Amino acid sequence: MRLVFAGTPEVALPALRALAASRHTLAAVVTRPDAPAGRGRRMVISPVAALAGELGVETLKPLRPNEPWFLERLRTVAPDCCPVVAYGALLPQAALDIPPRGWVNLHFSVLPAWRGAAPVQHAVLRGDDITGASTFQIVKELDAGPVYGTLTEPVGPADTSGDLLDRLSISGAELLVETLDAIEDGTVQAVPQPLDGISFAPKFTVEDARVDWKLPAHLIDRQIRACTPDPGAWTDFDGARLKLWPVTRIRPPAAEAKAGVGPGQLLVERAAVYVGTGTLPVRLGDVQPQGKRRMPAADWARGLHADSAASLGLG
Repeated sequence: MRLVFAGTPEVALPALRALAASRHTLAAVVTRPDAPAGRGRRMVISPVAALAGELGVETLKPLRPNEPWFLERLRTVAPDCCPVVAYGALLPQAALDIPPRGWVNLHFSVLPAWRGAAPVQHAVLRGDDITGASTFQIVKELDAGPVYGTLTEPVGPADTSGDLLDRLSISGAELLVETLDAIEDGTVQAVPQPLDGISFAPKFTVEDARVDWKLPAHLIDRQIRACTPDPGAWTDFDGARLKLWPVTRIRPPAAEAKAGVGPGQLLVERAAVYVGTGTLPVRLGDVQPQGKRRMPAADWARGLHADSAASLGLG
């Protein structure tokens, strides 16, 4: 089939590479426009645009995919099917109607669970044991189209959303190519999603990533892993933001010796820093003070001469 691929971030790259190496013809790539990044706020192309350039594939960057020039160009390219991975914009019906085989999305959940922009983050946050990926036909309703295929992936106790996305982006790329092969061969039929089991996964905000140390340790552990690497969990310390990487939950009998540490209170030892929660304390991993580099929590605490009177979350 003749394909036009739509995607933007790094997680879409394995799929783009797999499609370029498949039996199908990659005619063009659609991605989000260049955006300012870094301290200098210079304009940077998306990871998908960069790879498309390396592959020598035409790249289309509409501000909105309903722009007349984009729709006309898409009609001229005349794709049979348009695979999508994390494109980042809603597609209008005028665009959905152009390829005769439709738009096929690779979504990182087992639908109908976790429809929306942040399925893996919500799976980690809610403590799911299993997540996965689905290929489905895009319709106007958010992530509600009929499903072609699925795969599953266990969620480990230390997995961050980034860890899971790395694995799912690779296995999902294989699923996407297999789905397109089957569509061309006529050996697959999309199945409507069940009406029960629907859940939604809106994009995480910076405020969603702020840690409330009064919560139980297991919920804080999930929140920080869900927000790693994006948008990045954080807390307040001494009037400034402190970015957090995953913590370690401690268990009896070690936990019992630190049970008197209150929510947000720091317990600084020679080689480790603990912080109290609504249940048992957790051991801090790496941290990053505002305007400084990432470092182990013990190094950060030594530099501040922090003591047992210091607390987090008091911004």
